[in-house]
Amino acid sequence: MKSAWHGFQSPLAEGIRDFLDSRRALGRSFLTEEYALRLLDAFLVRQNVRSIGDIDAKVIESFLASRPRNTPRSYNNLVSAVARLFAWLAERSYLTDFPLRMQTRREVSKRLPFLFGPDLARKLLASAENLKDTKIAPLRGPTYRTIFALLYGLGLRVGEVTRLRLIDLDLDRSLLLIRQTKFAKSRLIPFGPRMRDLLEEYLRLRSNRWPCLPEGLLFSFSGGPINRGTIRRTFRSLIEQMGLEVPEGTSRPRLHDLRHSFAVGTLLRWYRAGVDPGTRLFYLSTFLGHVSPDSTAVYLTITPDLLAEANRRFASYAASAIQEVRHER
Repeated sequence: MKSAWHGFQSPLAEGIRDFLDSRRALGRSFLTEEYALRLLDAFLVRQNVRSIGDIDAKVIESFLASRPRNTPRSYNNLVSAVARLFAWLAERSYLTDFPLRMQTRREVSKRLPFLFGPDLARKLLASAENLKDTKIAPLRGPTYRTIFALLYGLGLRVGEVTRLRLIDLDLDRSLLLIRQTKFAKSRLIPFGPRMRDLLEEYLRLRSNRWPCLPEGLLFSFSGGPINRGTIRRTFRSLIEQMGLEVPEGTSRPRLHDLRHSFAVGTLLRWYRAGVDPGTRLFYLSTFLGHVSPDSTAVYLTITPDLLAEANRRFASYAASAIQEVRHER
């Protein structure tokens, strides 16, 4: 069992708190970075480091060595969080020396995310619907089917789904209100008739089991939000049952790949509808809750279907351009 956290206690405590406050004032949640800095703070306390002057490169190297990471990306995220802290502290004279000497690791053989097409998504939702109820999880099947449908169909983050309340759902206008999300912003998400039908069916089943209070959570088994780890484990269990074939060079399916699939699927639909994706990327960025299209671009994995549509569009453009040149001659 993890011990309770009682706040930052090391000589860096004040600096860490000020650093996090400064980042959050810009609209960033910085939860992942805070967790990394909690690890650093706890390490300094365990090592009986009593002053900022005692924090040198050797201490930081020992900390990083005490937190082994399986992948370069995980290790680099930890190093980057610590480096950003020390850079900020040095700029504001909390430190007289920059104690981080570690280099990031090279990320090699980056694997592509697993993308769910409509057929696989329907198979996943059907598998979820067949989940059996348990004593602590009534309506387990309909609940997970609706959760996965929101992740895939609207590209929501899993944390956004677990925080949804009944008052955030407007079936009359087919809108979801996503409150205070990753970048401390709220946004409205429209949805279509099939999603509305699915949500209405889920609410009907819910209302037969327990009262639907406006401030109550949309998804809950015990009064509180469903743990994200529980949702991920359920997803992995269903994926194993489905026996999916993972293409070479592609990662095993992850829960976050449902959001990734939404972004790529939207781009593909635009291509097929003759829409220029470059003119719509800002809309997709806003829909996903990103601060800029640059963040959205990370999700836009090139697939064979996208390449085929892009080639078709280029061929059409090239043919038109050639005809114009011929007419000019």
